[in-house]
Amino acid sequence: MNKTLPRLAGFAVAGLAQALSIAAPWNGQPLWWLQILSLAFLVWQLDAIRQRAEPNAWRRGLGYGWVFTTAWLCGTFWWLFISLHTYGGLAAPLAVIAVFALAAGLALYYATACACFVAFAPAGRAWSALFFAALWTVGELLRNSWFTGFPWGAGGYAHVEGPLAPAAAWVGVYGMGALSAAIAAALAMTVRRTPGAASAKRLLPLAGVVAMLLVPTALKGVSDVAGDATLARGKLGVALLQGNIPQDEKFIPGGGVATALRWYGEQLGAPRASLTITPETAIPLLPSQLPNGYLQGIAERYSTGQQAAIVGLPIGNGDTYSNAVLGFQPGQTTTYRYDKHHLVPFGEFVPSVFRWFTNLMNIPLGDFRSGGLGQAPFLWQGQRIAPNICYEDLFGDEIGANFRDDASAPTLLLNVSNIAWFGDSIAIDQHLSISRMRSLEFARPMVRATNTGATVVIDHHGRVTHQLPRLTRGVLEAEVEGRAGRTPFARWVSTFGLWPLWIASLLVIGATIALSRRRR
Repeated sequence: MNKTLPRLAGFAVAGLAQALSIAAPWNGQPLWWLQILSLAFLVWQLDAIRQRAEPNAWRRGLGYGWVFTTAWLCGTFWWLFISLHTYGGLAAPLAVIAVFALAAGLALYYATACACFVAFAPAGRAWSALFFAALWTVGELLRNSWFTGFPWGAGGYAHVEGPLAPAAAWVGVYGMGALSAAIAAALAMTVRRTPGAASAKRLLPLAGVVAMLLVPTALKGVSDVAGDATLARGKLGVALLQGNIPQDEKFIPGGGVATALRWYGEQLGAPRASLTITPETAIPLLPSQLPNGYLQGIAERYSTGQQAAIVGLPIGNGDTYSNAVLGFQPGQTTTYRYDKHHLVPFGEFVPSVFRWFTNLMNIPLGDFRSGGLGQAPFLWQGQRIAPNICYEDLFGDEIGANFRDDASAPTLLLNVSNIAWFGDSIAIDQHLSISRMRSLEFARPMVRATNTGATVVIDHHGRVTHQLPRLTRGVLEAEVEGRAGRTPFARWVSTFGLWPLWIASLLVIGATIALSRRRR
């Protein structure tokens, strides 16, 4: 027992380091090396358990993996407490329990992976590292897909900068996560002491680490030489609006509602750029609840001239709602509309068995209906603009549905969000890294119009080129260059989804377990 508690604390600290690697609290930047080192610590400890060959050692792997991952996930999305308690009105103890329960439940995917590693990892160092990477990747993929998915803070997001960043255009964020897991495991294997092992053999995993770090840069060079890089598709002037309406005032008729209608109405009535974009639900009322002529006035303003607008607002009949954006431009016969496809559980739709839980909170517009996957882009001045709302940009495989062919693929990605639900927290920086990853995967610029931040322009290399200070009211004017063509990732994910990663990981896992049983 005396050794168990310090060991558990060590796993918890390593898990918190994994959380810090996604976006450091002091500057919001990712720390790719910390993500690898913290995961290497986990593998090192798991491999030590495996080597001791204790009875039911897999149970220790399960427990330690669960502690590591629960600490990682709690440290990643702790800010859900703000939305549940501060703005949702849920009692603080219940909000803490809810966040912990979510992290603890999701941690079971990775805990199971750790248990399988302890139980079935082969003796060979290289194959053992590959086995861990496959197990860890399945855990990440499960978190992306099961129960609508909540993959916020996946390990690959720590590599939006660093030597693995060029791999995004080839294998996407989960492929990058697999690479980083293999590197972490290989590092752990390098320091592992095996009786009778030659020094040269112990260094082989280290050589694999160096190779895996260099491969993404080499792939980028091959792509450039082969002419596979995306091509410029003209420039577009944008004005991104950031209203900075406090969440506790957003739906108050005499407070945030009046402020939003006035300020956004002024900006939309006197546009500064070719395309003006508001955040998610910038207009916080249903069309039927708006002052007479408000929405019609916006439509008329953009019915002529050389300017267009994309406006976020809820649309519904009072019973069901859509979290939507409307697009206005000269000469259109019907108003463009995009309905959010991937809804937030409990925030935008409520699973029937959890209705009692949401009844404890005060969250307006709590039941939205989902839009279709791969909706048509907004066409304006030669650009195909593909909107996504809030955390939809977390699902690169779903955004990939828009890239089925070169002729219709978006030239520009757009995210509209309202992160005011989470206050001035690290959620803003984490969400920015998510958007940057989508830019890297598809080699597309991403523009973000948000209520409180981060309102930015990201180029097709994943670099932030223009940014408004967070928690301020303002307009970000910039010029963004659209891109044409498709990255290797865009090509395969648009056709197969994430199945290639599923199949490759499961084949490695299946082959390893089969060989392990045969040796016994």
